[in-house]
Order: sequence, then C-alpha cells, then structure tokens
Amino acid sequence: MIRKEEVYKIGRLGKPHGVKGEIAFHFDDDVFDRTDADYLVLELDEILVPFFIDEYRFKNGSTALMLFDGITTQEQARELTGTEVYFPRRLSDSSDEDMTWAEIIGFTLTDKATGKAIGTLRAVDETTINTLFEVETADGKNLLIPASEEIINSVDAERKEIAVTLPDGLLDL
Repeated sequence: MIRKEEVYKIGRLGKPHGVKGEIAFHFDDDVFDRTDADYLVLELDEILVPFFIDEYRFKNGSTALMLFDGITTQEQARELTGTEVYFPRRLSDSSDEDMTWAEIIGFTLTDKATGKAIGTLRAVDETTINTLFEVETADGKNLLIPASEEIINSVDAERKEIAVTLPDGLLDL
C-alpha cells in the first residue's frame, strides 16, 4: 500500500481528450518526463493507486495528454476527471539542493536559531513578485513567509524539514 508521505502532488487530471481513453493531465512538475516514470499515483476514494503510463504527449508547458494502461474509453477517462496525481518521492531526480516547490509541500519549517517548528508548509504562492510559503502552525494559524534564499538555510529531504532564519518580528505580524 502506498502511503501519502511516500509521494508528492504533481497535478490533477482534467477532461478526457477524444474517445480512446486519453485524458488531460495538468501538472506543476514534469518529473514524470524527466525520469521516464512507468507510472503515476492517483488518489481514488482516498486510496493511492498506481496507474501505468502507456503513452503521453505534451499539449503545452503545463498539460500533457495521458493514456493509462487499461483506460481505453472516454467513459473510463471521464471517471478520473479531477483526480489528484502524485509522484513517488523515491523516483524523483531531485537532490536536497534542487527540489521543486511541489516536492517540499508538507515539509516542516523550523527556526534555525531556536530549533522549534514554525509550522507545516501547505502551499507555495508564486502569483506575487516574491514567492511565499503558506505555512500552517500547530494552533491552526496561517502564515505567509518569504521563500527567499536569504531566509532558507537548509533543506533536509530525509527529515522533511526546512531550516529558516526569519527576520525579527515576522511571526508577530
């Protein structure tokens, strides 16, 4: 059985494309192409299930048209519309120095000075001039923390931890 901590979200399935089971895959990370992955993991009824890739082709820079093994009709593909798509962490081609934003979702941010956990990284907002970490604290508060090289000290993929040095008063805002 595949556990949630063994994978990270890379996208979502869209609408069927044509009548032979092809489906649009809207992705945030093209790791499936960089590593020549044999399968992707889909979340069906809160269960992570591997789906083997028969073939795919890129429609544009953030969408691929996928054909999964055993999905041969438009109706079968339609049942997968909206499904979250994950990639196994162990198959990723990234190192601690070059991880993608998608790979660090779920990591714990810790204050390097105190060693205390700040919270869990829930999302990365790239819609503004400065990229922001959206962090949820243990007491349920949501924080926005700049995702800049000046603040990030280290990333430990094995421990799923990002050590940061925050400017004085940032957590008091």
